[in-house]
Amino acid sequence: MTKKERYDRIIKYFSKYRPVAETELEYTNPYELLVAVILSAQCTDKRVNMTMPAFLKSFPTAEVLAASTAEEVFPLIRSISYPNNKSKHLVGMAKMLVSDFHGVVPSDVTELQKLPGVGRKTANVIASVVYNLPTMAVDTHVFRVSARLGLSSNAKNPLETERQLVKNIPEEKISIAHHWLILHGRYTCLARSPKCDECGLKKWCKYFEKNKSVQKKKNRIPI
Repeated sequence: MTKKERYDRIIKYFSKYRPVAETELEYTNPYELLVAVILSAQCTDKRVNMTMPAFLKSFPTAEVLAASTAEEVFPLIRSISYPNNKSKHLVGMAKMLVSDFHGVVPSDVTELQKLPGVGRKTANVIASVVYNLPTMAVDTHVFRVSARLGLSSNAKNPLETERQLVKNIPEEKISIAHHWLILHGRYTCLARSPKCDECGLKKWCKYFEKNKSVQKKKNRIPI
């Protein structure tokens, strides 16, 4: 099977069986999503969604957050991973958003990465989810699933994975493909115990093919 065939079949599968795929973070505007994505680094979306209502009650806009301090933010996000750093990032982000971008979350990935706490993955999420741009955010799920399926080859880091995916996925599918891969990694292609038996992609999956081959060798009865 060629790489193009693998991509085509996997994209067709997701298009049929998961025609709607979107972020599980809850938000109502770009500012809220930006805060949520910063908080979600190495933390579950479920935990972030539990934290956001109280946070937004105190800091409903970038302007209000910019006028606060990390010490004021910390108690509201203490249940999130790395609350000290994220408190500083959030206040710094808001200050720059207000001073440099007039409170408007930019759509450009390079501009977004100027904001404290915003790396390439976060910037790609915002550009994709808010502005529907063809950017591919690569988190641990996307990195793992892409490698297992054979969509990425020998990628040593998220940027290499991102480049391979963007190169091979049709531009109009890139935004939703980001969510396909995340959700597949979150609920089916788990890191420690992937649910291969119930996975509809196993017929095109390099990981499954390799494991099946290994299992056959183990089960072979010596003559």
